[in-house]
Amino acid sequence: MFDSIAQQVPDQHIEYRHQRISIKRLDLIHPQISGNKFFKLKYNLLAARQQGFEKVLTFGGAYSNHIAATAFAAHQFGFQSLGMIRGEELAQRPFNPTLATAQQFGMQLEFISRNAYRQKDQPDFLQRLQQQYPDFYLIPEGGTNALAVQGCREILTTEDAQFDLICCAVGTGGTLAGLIEASQQHQQLLGVSALKGDFLTHEVAQLTTKRNWRILEDYCCGGYAKTTLELIQFIQAFEQRYNIPLEQVYTGKMLRGIFDLIDQDKIGPDQKILLIHTGGLQGRAF
Repeated sequence: MFDSIAQQVPDQHIEYRHQRISIKRLDLIHPQISGNKFFKLKYNLLAARQQGFEKVLTFGGAYSNHIAATAFAAHQFGFQSLGMIRGEELAQRPFNPTLATAQQFGMQLEFISRNAYRQKDQPDFLQRLQQQYPDFYLIPEGGTNALAVQGCREILTTEDAQFDLICCAVGTGGTLAGLIEASQQHQQLLGVSALKGDFLTHEVAQLTTKRNWRILEDYCCGGYAKTTLELIQFIQAFEQRYNIPLEQVYTGKMLRGIFDLIDQDKIGPDQKILLIHTGGLQGRAF
């Protein structure tokens, strides 16, 4: 099933202030099931198939990489898909590129109020959803659950044991949790939050018992999918220098944060650094 897509993920090496940094290019796995979404969806869709489901249901916002990736993966592997989208106002057409892509691959889009969306993890809401859509396999927002963490453990290979510091952007915490679980005793994990607020530290702590990690929210630019002129200028300069595409929601913020920490000498030149490019380049379209 996923073997038809899986391929070895290349590392690309760059230099910044005489420091050699390796970037694991998950964005190159597949043009649609991009980056960390490949690993998050892998065991969820295998479980859906094994349990006899023909339909999957999940959640996301207007520009969700997860929604776009799930729509394609479901289409590719013969599932019907339903996306519960945050914001009733988004039902107005034309859809933005993310939602248009999801619909193109057969995802049924249901637009719910932001208040209802905030209840998506509550037992009463999930029970009503199960009654309304009894034949769907449920995948949480961002794909983050125990099966996603299991998949994201596979991002790191035995060769990655050479690194001292592993960094990635954080949205729901599943990718970081998988990296933490796969990490070696000598390694530290640093997550750069794409969202405002420190709640992600609590979320990730529910997914791992290890303590060799932390999450910074200093580089979220005010919140999810928010940008600043400084961030856009950083991305443009980075792409011109290193020829690696970024987007402004996740990986762009992460790289800006890491470069800033190096500038402040908070990451020493003796540390071997691995950065995870989590894909999501469809986000460049908005």
